[in-house]
Parts: sequence; structure tokens; C-alpha cells
Amino acid sequence: MRMSKSVLIEQIKVAIGSIRGQALRTSLTVGIIGMGIMALIAMVTATESLKENIRIEFSSLGTNSFTIKAKRQGGFFKGKRAAPTEPITYRETKRFSKIVSSELTVTAAVFASGSSIISRGSVRTDPNIQILGVDGNYLKVSNIPISKGRGFTITESDEGASLIIIGANIENKLFEPWEDVVGSNILLSGTRYIVIGVLESRGASFGMSQDNQCLITIPSVRKQFSNNNRNYTITCVVDTPDKLSESSDLATGVFRMVRGDIPGNDNSFELSKSNALVETLLEATSGISIAATVIGIITLFGAGIGLMNIMLVS
Repeated sequence: MRMSKSVLIEQIKVAIGSIRGQALRTSLTVGIIGMGIMALIAMVTATESLKENIRIEFSSLGTNSFTIKAKRQGGFFKGKRAAPTEPITYRETKRFSKIVSSELTVTAAVFASGSSIISRGSVRTDPNIQILGVDGNYLKVSNIPISKGRGFTITESDEGASLIIIGANIENKLFEPWEDVVGSNILLSGTRYIVIGVLESRGASFGMSQDNQCLITIPSVRKQFSNNNRNYTITCVVDTPDKLSESSDLATGVFRMVRGDIPGNDNSFELSKSNALVETLLEATSGISIAATVIGIITLFGAGIGLMNIMLVS
């Protein structure tokens, strides 16, 4: 039986009258339901934002690259004492690159300092500048964009030219907006360098600003920052993702030979694929997603209990 128009209008009037007559209960009911739904949505949104942030942070690695680095230097790992391994040396990176250059695009990088000072005239940065030694393939392999200037050439990186690529924060600190940055001279801990490029602003990654980073050539690091035990990281890129598994096996065999690993023994290094790293991080956040959803549901359930109490009291 269809409801007549007059009956429907009468019911709407009764409902409005009830709301007006019990304004407090109505407002509490709407508020509790709203807060419960908001809590649930906020929890889910926060975890999805975390996942998206991880994808963005590692998107520059792509799905066709892998990284070779030394194993943990002693200590405990997964409840067991990790055997100390020798760091990856500059000579090993050069030899490896020479052997696989026809199959892979290879770049090497080494961390030099995290507390350097860059100065220009009387203007100085804070002692929190990160210095990274790289070769001519680094920007291409890492997919790091440059806002001004250019990157290193292979010849410049091999010869150790006194050139530097600075981060966006350093440009803002040392230069006025109308000044030409490229071609200017700056001092890195007292050593003169010529600026050839400025990295595009990338913000913070895992709590660390990427705009306070400077890139110089590896020979410059070896000359200015004396430390023979520096640990180098190698990154390799293949043409297509379907070649990643085959190429990583090739790289493992070649680098075992370069490192002099005894047949039958474990690798003295770690090889990690970029897509596997992202999947591992996303898998780790899945637990956070479940926990956040459960907390949101509990919050909504608690709001429902509070609503029932109000209804019973009234």
C-alpha cells in the first residue's frame, strides 16, 4: 500500500518536531556518529597515505634496478651474530663496472660526510650538509632530476674534476634569486668547487632532508675525505624489467669473482632488487593498516555504545 502525500508530510513534520523538542539528544547522536565515522576514515586514510608515500619515495628506483652493497659489519642480526665483512672498495666497483658494462648500466656511490659546511663569501650553511661521491651515471640511474645546469660526464667523474651539484636548500641559502648559480665558485670545507648543477627539490625522506645533499666526484671524495675503509654502493639498471632476474644472477656471479668469494661459501655482499624492497616495505605497513582499521572499528563501536546509553537514559 502506497503512502499518501499527506501522510508523508505529516510524518516529516512529526520528525522535525521531535528533533526540535529534543535538540540535545539529537546533537549528541549526530556528533557521536560523526566522530566515529571520522575516526574510521582518518585511520584508513592515514595508512593509505603512508603506503603512497613509500611508493613515491622509492619510485625513482624503478622496477628494473638492483643494488649491491656490503653485508652488515658484525653485531647481531635476527638474533645471530653477523660475521664482519670487508667493505666494497673503489677498485672493486671499477672492475665490476668494466666487466658488465656491455650488459648493464652501472653506477657507484659513496657517502663522504653528513656534517659538512658549504660557504660562499661570508655566507655559510649549517654543518648538516650531506656529501655523496658519485660517478657519471649516478643521476641517470637514480632518476634524480636537476632543476638547473647538468650532471657529471664520465670523463669528469673519472678525472675527479672539482665540480659540485648542490641541493635546493643550499642554493636558497647561498644565492639570491636573481644570481646565476651555475658556474659560481663555492667552498666545501675550505676546498673550492665550481657549481655545475642544482638538484630539484625533493623534500624529506624518512625524516632526512634530501635538499641538503651535494654531489661530487668519487675521486674528489677520495682526495678530500681521507678514509680508506669507505663502503661503496653499486646500483645496476637493465633495459627491461623482464631481464632483472637474469641480470641480477649475472651480477652476483661477476661480483663474487671480483670479491674473491670461495665457491660454496655465502656471498660477501647483499644484492637487493628495488621492486622487492618496495614490496617488503608495503608488506610491513599492511600490519599497520589492519591495526588502524581495527582501532577505527572499535572507536565506531564505542560511539555506538555511547549512543545507546543516551537513548536509554532519555
